[in-house]
This record gives sequence, structure tokens and C-alpha cells, in this order.
Amino acid sequence: MLRFDPYSPSVDADPFPYYKRLRAAAPCFFSEEAQMWILTRFADIVGAGQDWKTFSSASGNMMTELPNRAGATLGTTDPPRHDRLRALVNYAFMKRNLDGLADPIRDIARGAAEELRGETTFDFKDYSAKFTVRVLAAALGLPMGDEAIVDEETVREKAVIMVQSDPRTRAKGPEHLAAFEWMRDYAARVIAMRRAEPRNDLISNFASAEIDGDKLDEREVLLTTTTLIMAGVESLGGFMMMFAYNLATFAEAREAVVADPALLADAIEESLRFNTSAQRFKRRLMRDVELHGQTMREGDFVCLAYGSGNRDERQFPDPDRYDIARKPRGHLGFGGGVHACLGTSIARLATKIAFEEFHKVVPRYARVADQLAWMPSSTFRSPLALELAVH
Repeated sequence: MLRFDPYSPSVDADPFPYYKRLRAAAPCFFSEEAQMWILTRFADIVGAGQDWKTFSSASGNMMTELPNRAGATLGTTDPPRHDRLRALVNYAFMKRNLDGLADPIRDIARGAAEELRGETTFDFKDYSAKFTVRVLAAALGLPMGDEAIVDEETVREKAVIMVQSDPRTRAKGPEHLAAFEWMRDYAARVIAMRRAEPRNDLISNFASAEIDGDKLDEREVLLTTTTLIMAGVESLGGFMMMFAYNLATFAEAREAVVADPALLADAIEESLRFNTSAQRFKRRLMRDVELHGQTMREGDFVCLAYGSGNRDERQFPDPDRYDIARKPRGHLGFGGGVHACLGTSIARLATKIAFEEFHKVVPRYARVADQLAWMPSSTFRSPLALELAVH
């Protein structure tokens, strides 16, 4: 009997055998545990992502949604409201001129990597967490150094807790909701600081973004900022952990990118396909849909299993092989459709620079443990820790 529980620790640890069985036998599958339909084939996921009139994000896009977030962020709105939000957020991004972040990102990466020099074993999370929060601070305008409200580790810790869920209750627990409230309060304080003293950063730009007299309202500024902190810390940090996991597992790939850093760009794309941290997102049906002999009813929730679509043998030959020469165009590592991730450029740039500098200090490494503890999240996937040994 087929089962798929996106809240199960066994799915957190390795969802791909489950995905493979569903793609073959039940590509449109109703999960009793999640009380939603699971789409696992690439073409179905892409089609759903493009058909926002049928597969709506307005009720929330995380598998287990945070309260009062739906309807005020890019990921939780549909056109035309989504188009308005995206235009205003894009305006803020363009004003920031993210291309100018390359040198600061390299300085951040170099400093974080130097802290690992001389270590024989270490947790890669120590590097990725410092790097991610510092890059996010530079891009968004989070106060650090002398003006810091809190330390960078607390920001990271709260962001990671926000995206988790309780595998027993299949819901957000008190600790997850408390982390969300903390992050909203933190974002509100930062927004107030940047309004009092605007700078060339994204939060300052969100607060003042205007197109033909249209501005983000207070709730939109607050929740967009809160979501970007959460997504920036967890999505970038989680992906960096997964990329390091792949390179530490597949020695030939690691040796190739260390010898020729120009290969990093293709290796990043293959990792986004092979092991994306953004595994599953939710939609709600606005009409009945017939698919693969199943009838999904208006009002039903549907899971788009991006991680499964990226391993679909109909789209990617030999999909369970990690091949940095693959050049997997059209993968779903950053989602798709109208809700494709807005921060793809900075994520690719930051990851490439982070590993260039990391490999200068730690060129040879491998995983210490065969079994890892994985983050309990129905939406995202990454190891809670990744201990590496320097060779």
C-alpha cells in the first residue's frame, strides 16, 4: 500500500524512494496524513505552477503555514495582487543594485572561511550560518556590528525554527509560532531604524518603494521583510548545506570544482536539481481537476513536490546520478511559474563565491557520519548539522 507522509522523519531523511514509487504508480496521490494531493511528475508540477487561476497560493504556500502570512507576501498571493507586489519588490531590488554586492560577499566569505583554517573536523553549518546571515545583513540592511539589535546566531536560529513543523502533530508548535512572532518583532524594529535613517539596502527600499503612487502597505512591508529574512537565511543556508553534502559525498565532483572553480556554476545547478532544499510547496484548488484518473475537488490542497519533479526520469535521464556536467536546464530548484524565487541571482552568486573562498582554505574534505539528523520540515530539507573531516 502506498503512503506518503511529508511530516515523517523518514521522508525528511530521504524522500526520493517515496517520490519514485509515487511517480510510477500514483502521480496524483492523496496523502491521508497531510490531507492533500501530492503531485510528483515534472510536467504536472510545471503545469500547476503556471496555472495560478486553478492552483492558487492565496491560502498560503508552505505545507504548514504560519499565521496571518497568506495574502501579504509574494509567495502567498495570486495575480493581479501578486503582479503588484512583485513589481514593487522588484523595484526595491533594482534600486539596491545587487551586482555591487559581489565584493562585500567575497569579503564575508573570506572572513568566515579563515575561521576554519587549521581545523581537522568542523560542522559546515558554522561556516554557512555565519556567511548567510552576514550576506543577508549586507543585502537587506539588517543591523550588525555596533548597531546590532541581536547577535547573528539568534537571527539564524529563529529563521530555521520558523520553517520547521512538529512531526507528531503535523502542525506548527508553540516554539515555531514564537519564533515567527520574534522575527516579526525584529523585522518591525529594523524597518523603523531604516525609515529613520534610510540606506542603500532592501529594507529601506521596501519601505519607500513606489510606482505611479502605489506603495506597499504596512502589513506588506512587515511580512515581506519577515519572509525575506526567513527565506534568505533558511533557503540560502539550507542550499549551501545541501551543496556541501553533495560535494562531500561525491569526491570526484568535489575534486573537479576545487581544481577548476569555473565548474562551480554548473555544479550549483546540478545540486539544485539533485538535492534542492526547497522540496515541497502547497496550493489550493479553485476548481475541480481531473488528473491521472483522480478527481481533485475545488478547495482541496495540493502539494507540488519540486524535489520529485527534479528526479523525474521523464525529464532528466538517469536522475538519481549526481553529474555536475549535466547542465539541467529548467529544473525546479527555485520553484517555477509566477512564484519562481525572486532571489535566484543573488543565491547563485553568493553560493559560488562562498565555495570559491571555502575551497581555498578547505580543499579536501569528506563527511564524518553516514547517518545525519535532518531538519523536521514538511517544506524544506537540509541536515541539522554536517560534520566534515579535513583530508
